[in-house]
Amino acid sequence: MLGSLRSADGKGVVRMEDRFDTHIDDLWSALTDPRRLAGWLGEVQGDLRLGGEFRAHFFASGWEGTGRVEACEPPQRLLVVTKHANASEEQVIEAALTADRDQTILVWEERGMPVDLLAAYGAGVQVHVEDLAAYVAGRKRCDATARFDELFPAYQELAANVS
Repeated sequence: MLGSLRSADGKGVVRMEDRFDTHIDDLWSALTDPRRLAGWLGEVQGDLRLGGEFRAHFFASGWEGTGRVEACEPPQRLLVVTKHANASEEQVIEAALTADRDQTILVWEERGMPVDLLAAYGAGVQVHVEDLAAYVAGRKRCDATARFDELFPAYQELAANVS
């Protein structure tokens, strides 16, 4: 899997699509239950219902900040707006899930980052999605630094074509 990068309204967009060997309700739970999020993404504390606010720390990237749930349509769509602890601008993370028999297709899109940082965001988002895949398959998270270093050159090439 390699995601796609683009710009919209002068901001960066990272998009990933992957197929998971699990039912949609299981994948939804992995995306929305704080105990399960701790198994692959990070520590999330707060209210993850529609309109709820939360604080988070992501293991792989070290990201820390706040967020709020802007859309929550179980088990098909989750949209959160996040803000890094040291940033003034918000970003959007949107997850769309589609059931396909015993599998689930996930489209993960992050929007709002600086275009000049797209390569880093692309590699980082892919690490998170791969950690989710490992988690639902019963495996451990990857070595985030090593995997990021492997992915970054491919995302630099993709980012070079984004204006």
